[in-house]
Amino acid sequence: MDSRRLFGPSLWLDAPGVVLDAALDPDRAVDELAAWRIRAQRMTAALGWRSTCTLRRRGDRAALALTAPVDALMTATLVNEWAWAGAATDGEARAAVTMDPAEERLPPDEAAALARLRELLASEANPRLIALMREAAVHGVPVLLDEEQITAGYGVRSRTWPARELPPATSIDWNALGTIPVALVTGCNGKTTTVRLVASMLARSGHVVGLCCSDGVYIAGEQVKRGDWSGPAGARQVLSDPRVTAAVIETARGGMLRRGLVIPSATAAIVTNIAEDHFGGYGIESLADLAEVKLVVARALDGGGTLVLNADDVSLRVAAESRTGRTEWFSAFAPGDAVPPVEEMPITLGGSAWHNVANAVGAAHVARALGVHRDAIDATLRSFGRDNTDNPGRLERFDVGGVRVWIDYAHNPHGLAQLLGAATRHRGTGRLGFLLGQAGDRDDDAIRALARSAWEARPDRIVLKDLDGHLRGRERGDVPAILRAALVAAGAPETLIEMSLGETDGVERLLEWARPGDLLVLPVHALDARERAIQLVQNRT
Repeated sequence: MDSRRLFGPSLWLDAPGVVLDAALDPDRAVDELAAWRIRAQRMTAALGWRSTCTLRRRGDRAALALTAPVDALMTATLVNEWAWAGAATDGEARAAVTMDPAEERLPPDEAAALARLRELLASEANPRLIALMREAAVHGVPVLLDEEQITAGYGVRSRTWPARELPPATSIDWNALGTIPVALVTGCNGKTTTVRLVASMLARSGHVVGLCCSDGVYIAGEQVKRGDWSGPAGARQVLSDPRVTAAVIETARGGMLRRGLVIPSATAAIVTNIAEDHFGGYGIESLADLAEVKLVVARALDGGGTLVLNADDVSLRVAAESRTGRTEWFSAFAPGDAVPPVEEMPITLGGSAWHNVANAVGAAHVARALGVHRDAIDATLRSFGRDNTDNPGRLERFDVGGVRVWIDYAHNPHGLAQLLGAATRHRGTGRLGFLLGQAGDRDDDAIRALARSAWEARPDRIVLKDLDGHLRGRERGDVPAILRAALVAAGAPETLIEMSLGETDGVERLLEWARPGDLLVLPVHALDARERAIQLVQNRT
């Protein structure tokens, strides 16, 4: 069972609320689901809430979501948990199914639960927050919700207060608060590159840019937080900074599923692509499910913002068929005049790195929607990628005594295929060496798919690794063993495969193996491991 608060629109709801995921008993799932919904509806009605209730089932698991007042989300989680606990009991389930959800008189056990919930509700209530939210809506000012702090407005037009020390709504200078240009970037691959491209275009236009991504939080080019900040906390960090005049927010799937979309409004949003990754968690079982999650970012554009979508992605074309808002489509294979000639953009490696062609074209569409002039867009694309510091950890390129080394973040079959496709086109007559690993939270089939994708490039040497800090419930060596078996099953000779002790050890082994003319492709994921890998490479130059 997983019970969560949602601070904004989500896969399940259009407003803040709560969601609970639970495993069903296959023999009585129908009764369980009916009782769960009815018990939740009866209790929310008794508490005086006009809650929307949605139920989503995938196989033997289901999720029930309820809207709730923003100052009652902890109470709402307990309502949902209470409703499920009773529904999972045979007698309670049968009784609840026969009840009218609108019945005013509650059974004795429900009356007792209601009394306890009302006590919690009274302690959680924050009338000043409700008043602030109402006044903000009147003035068209977005509000960022958080357990500890509340921010009204964005960036230079924002104010932040402790959640329990809010001023009276009537005392706030609402004319000083408002929005700034904000872009949301999501997808399965290319998010961080797109964020950095758009941020560079905005900076070239004179903005003080705030961005968050899987590498950290950056304000005016300075890293202020290190690590993966592609979730709600990163968005709040950027949008509450009073220096920021424009923001680019990497918006990862996990954050939207765990906490909803915390950003109430944006100028533009992009979905870079949809690919098989992270299946199984939170009821996400297919590309269609994943596309639905990613398109949650469109909920922030209801005020007239622009949604930018990849026309080369079939899943996105299908998922967006019913969308009625402003949508712009882009294609790596037909970029038109949105960008300079692809061979003139360093990030595309002369046009051979098609995934970066897509990232560049998508970023150009987003920047234009943010009001960036064409000259700034073109100038950025003609220079971005010449230096490894432009896009750390993404297609960084080194020359080590005639051995070419690429360091990248590719972490799923789709991203790996794109990276190795570019490597194949640049391989020349030299050999190809490859470092391969996967996080332990992927299931065995996903790990095998990654191995098959790697073997498509027919590398001459494959070093298998565990991802430092990403075992996630598996024992050391488990993932490399699955990768090895899948590679052999796909036709890779065992003599080409080597096991390493970790990411740094794997880099060292490939550097020792390589000779001038070879190309080494090193997907390295953890920040610390990447820094160690780069140091090893630079020490060889």
